[in-house]
Amino acid sequence: MKKELMTPLTAKDIEALRIGDIVYLSGTLVTGRDDVLRRVLHEHMECPVDFSKAAIFHGGPIIRTNVDGTFECVAIGPTSSIRMENDQADFIKVTGLKIIIGKGGMGEKTAAGCKKYKCIHCVYPGGCAVKAADMVERVEGVEWPELGMPEALWIFRVRQFGPLIVSIDTQGNNLFTENLARYQSQKEKCEAPIIASVKEYQKI
Repeated sequence: MKKELMTPLTAKDIEALRIGDIVYLSGTLVTGRDDVLRRVLHEHMECPVDFSKAAIFHGGPIIRTNVDGTFECVAIGPTSSIRMENDQADFIKVTGLKIIIGKGGMGEKTAAGCKKYKCIHCVYPGGCAVKAADMVERVEGVEWPELGMPEALWIFRVRQFGPLIVSIDTQGNNLFTENLARYQSQKEKCEAPIIASVKEYQKI
């Protein structure tokens, strides 16, 4: 299933999506990683971005400042989302966030949060940072710049940002967890002929 999403999102916009679906996002995409979650949840700072109307991207962009003072996104690659596992569910609860984008999967705590608060996690392919920047129509601003370029809240206007693979859906299904279980169940069957072949070779 392929679907186009537009921020701001509601639970209804994403409730039919399931793990493995492909989506493309248009609207407001804001970068945010460890330091952003720490400030909001542990330092109890008021977040300057309304994440109920935006998507969060676990990524550290490279930003160029133009001579007229405007910003340009040169590259924006995804960060491994598992880094945010301890705090992500609470961040969803506090902010009303509906879509998370990053690299790799997240754990059961985030999956439970996505189910309870109706949010999804999506994977953007690693190694495509320059391509991702091409889908940024403009950089609308930056908050908490004192955190440094990779950690600040960069506010992007994006169009058809993707492809994004749904890895956790609003039912709490987790693509990475399910794939791991399936691979583990097939492991012995797949290894058996390899082991037998090695043993035969050792007899020679």
